[in-house]
Amino acid sequence: MSTATALIVAAGRGQRFGTERPKQYAPLGGIPVLRHCLLAFLAHPRVDGVRVVIHPDDRPLYDEAVQGLDLAEPVAGGGSRQESVRLGLESLERSAPAFTLIHDAARPFIDQGTIDRVLGALSERPGAIAALPVVDTLKREADGRVSRTEDRSGLWRAQTPQGFHYEAILAAHRAALGETLTDDAAVAEKAGLAVALVEGSPANIKVTTQDDLESAERWIRSAQATEMRVGQGFDVHAFGPGDHVMLCGLRIAHDAALVGHSDADVGLHAVTDALLGALGAGDIGSHFPPSDPQWKGADSRIFVSHVCDMIAERGGRITHMDLTLICERPKIGPHREAMRRQLAALLEVSEDRVSVKATTTEKLGFLGRGEGVAAQATATLALPVV
Repeated sequence: MSTATALIVAAGRGQRFGTERPKQYAPLGGIPVLRHCLLAFLAHPRVDGVRVVIHPDDRPLYDEAVQGLDLAEPVAGGGSRQESVRLGLESLERSAPAFTLIHDAARPFIDQGTIDRVLGALSERPGAIAALPVVDTLKREADGRVSRTEDRSGLWRAQTPQGFHYEAILAAHRAALGETLTDDAAVAEKAGLAVALVEGSPANIKVTTQDDLESAERWIRSAQATEMRVGQGFDVHAFGPGDHVMLCGLRIAHDAALVGHSDADVGLHAVTDALLGALGAGDIGSHFPPSDPQWKGADSRIFVSHVCDMIAERGGRITHMDLTLICERPKIGPHREAMRRQLAALLEVSEDRVSVKATTTEKLGFLGRGEGVAAQATATLALPVV
């Protein structure tokens, strides 16, 4: 899997912010705005390097903000954001990463899922940006009055990170010397590069004014008013006649099937119970009783999605899922990564928040005799304190 270098643009002066200290070094929840986004990129498994583009006058502020972090040496920016990005890209020529993610330091709340989506799109396109669809009605103004209503269909609000194949975006920036373009996607478009749109995040705000910083402080205070919940789930199903088993939503060819009222997906049943346990909301049987004929042969992904909706309604989020499959057969190893991807997609979390493991009982007991499959899951949730 190709890795990427993140280029964090922090050379701006922030004229609209209204203080001598540039906004990227302003404290947010006791931590500089810049440090928030650096921590997110440093934590991502596919980002193997992070470099910051700074204003030369800000080196003392930068050193204070990044103390203890494993970063590449910063590079001095230019007189505009566009020039700063080009200089940052040129500083990466020696390492020449496959991909580069360009992110504004003033966006402190970038999340792992958004980074995942941008990087994922780069397997098909030379560029990809995080964005949100425009939902507000747009008005055109003339002389202080509404002159007309604009069609908002197909319009998106661009965010960062904006990701690109490194060599392509470097060439595009060099070709755009002397021009004034609003973001790196515009530079790529000018060079004829296809740029994909992927879903951003409403939380991925840009701190431009003092009001923005105050809103971000309120967001942090709200986010801090959460409690961590842990739930456990266990399930077991015996083998019966059939030619495949369902595990973590995957159909796996086998000389027997797992027996159950639904599709007998023992992995997803354990996951469902773990999530319900963390919520304190009963167990899978109380929500999907086997006596109810509507669940006969049901796809167990329905059960997991239902509990995910319950978590969302409570304002919670899944922070980690750890699943262990216990069996002699079928062999889990060849399917482990596919299971992990499927489970991450189902839970709507990044893959680094999901673990799928396998073990045996060393030939002991009914599992050791190959009579069935068991699963044990541990779910971790963040829930608002009520």
